[in-house]
Amino acid sequence: MACFLLLKAVKHTEVLAPVHGKSIMEVCIFFLYAMIFLPGIVASVHQVKSFLNHTAYLSCYFPNSQKTDIKDLRIFWQKGDGEVVHEVYYGQEKHDNLSPKYINRTKMDMDKWTLQLLNAGIVDEGQYTCIIQHRDKGSPKVIHTSECVLHIIANYSQPEIAWLHTGELKSKKYLNLSCSSSGGYPEPKQMAWLISHENTTRGLAPHMDISQDAVTKLYNVTSKLNITVPTNTLTNISCLLFLGGQLGSLVSVPLGIEIQGEEMEQVKINFFGPLIAVILLITFLVGFVILKKRNTLSTNQSVSLAV
Repeated sequence: MACFLLLKAVKHTEVLAPVHGKSIMEVCIFFLYAMIFLPGIVASVHQVKSFLNHTAYLSCYFPNSQKTDIKDLRIFWQKGDGEVVHEVYYGQEKHDNLSPKYINRTKMDMDKWTLQLLNAGIVDEGQYTCIIQHRDKGSPKVIHTSECVLHIIANYSQPEIAWLHTGELKSKKYLNLSCSSSGGYPEPKQMAWLISHENTTRGLAPHMDISQDAVTKLYNVTSKLNITVPTNTLTNISCLLFLGGQLGSLVSVPLGIEIQGEEMEQVKINFFGPLIAVILLITFLVGFVILKKRNTLSTNQSVSLAV
């Protein structure tokens, strides 16, 4: 497709202007020639992972068993349907035919046959093809091709649990919580909850809300939990974010909750009620004794004055 558009753009030009001994036509013919040989040469598609804004390493997996001099080789990296990513023209790196977004972002490690894609972003995800052509006596011949798929990874923040209600927690009332994680890529598989109390643990996987930033393409995820918890026992609640594949999972800091039930409140009332009654009775008796002593003392004083 890329070659077709290039040819269409210059269809009214009689001669394609050469660039450093090459022309757009020559590049297109090279890709078309290589694509004919792809089915018989490409062995497998390699999966490559790179962190966002880091350098991605795309290997050509070229054994070079013949110890061919790189000056006799022509190496192209293309993305998708023909977008030129990098070119090594008989030992020299050339940038004339590169897609604008890859200019000054690629380097070739000639010893390892590996392309370095600098500052890899989410827009760089996709399939890349390495094509190696040998300069023969006749026309150049494709001697090796390989494909790899680039996946970009951005770390999610640690899931965080937040309260969604105010006021005092009471027994038989619903507990409303939310769990959120942000700034990650790719889209996670699932967000789940683990509720543990005493010797039992159960998992819940309610609906997960997902949003993607229009500019950064990073994901934010949120899940809500609405449950009742056992009373008079410690309950630990954790939130897990499953990233899928070999990326593993993230877990929140556990939230510990203990709600006192109505039975405990009643026990407290039944305990403190009699205690308060006893205290009041003792206070009354002490007051009565003190008052009686005062009256006795007053009577004795009156008798003494009369005599």
